[in-house]
Amino acid sequence: MEVAGVRVPAGRAAEAARLVCEEYADAALYHHSVRSYFFGAAWAETCGLDFDRELFFVSALLHDLALTPPFDSHTLSFEEAGGHLARVFTAGLGWPTERRDRAAELIVLHMRDDVAPEVDVESRLLQVGTSAGVSGAGLEAFEATFRDALVEAYPRRGFAQTFVHLFQGQAERKPGCAAAELVAGGWPERAMSNPLDQG
Repeated sequence: MEVAGVRVPAGRAAEAARLVCEEYADAALYHHSVRSYFFGAAWAETCGLDFDRELFFVSALLHDLALTPPFDSHTLSFEEAGGHLARVFTAGLGWPTERRDRAAELIVLHMRDDVAPEVDVESRLLQVGTSAGVSGAGLEAFEATFRDALVEAYPRRGFAQTFVHLFQGQAERKPGCAAAELVAGGWPERAMSNPLDQG
C-alpha cells in the first residue's frame, strides 16, 4: 500500500489492523481510516518529522471502529471506546502495556484539542489526518496531486453524509461527548462541504 510515494508499514500488526478495519467498517469508513493515515504520514514527511509508522497506522485504522455497531458503547464516547478496543487488539499482538496505552491515547486524543507535534507527534498526525479527511481542515498543506491520488486510490463513497449521520447518532445518545459538541457547533456543514468532495 503506497500513495504518491507515502508508504504504509509492513508486518503483522499493520496487516491485522487493516483486515479488522476492512471487516468491521463499511467501505466509506474503511477508506477514511486509510486516508487518515496517508494524510498524517504525508504531513510528517513534508515537515521532516520522525514518527512511529506502525503505531500510527494501527491507531489510524482502529480510530473509528467504535462507531460501528459491534463496538459502539452506550455509555462511553466513541473515541474512549475505541481506545479500549485498541488496547485489547494490541494485547493480542503481544504489545507491551506502554505501547498499548499509546495506541489508545492516540485514538482518544484525536477528538481533543490540538496536540503539538513536539509533545506527541503520532497524536498530532492522527489529528491532522482526520481533520483533513473529515472537514477539509488543513488541506492546503497538501499538494493537489497528492490529494487527487489519495482520493482516487481510496474513494470517498458518500463518506461525508454517512459520517455526519454517525456523529448525529452519537450526539443524540451521548449529549456530553465531543461528537455532540461538534454537531452543535456547525461541524456537519463543514464536513458536508469538504473540498475533497468537490469536482
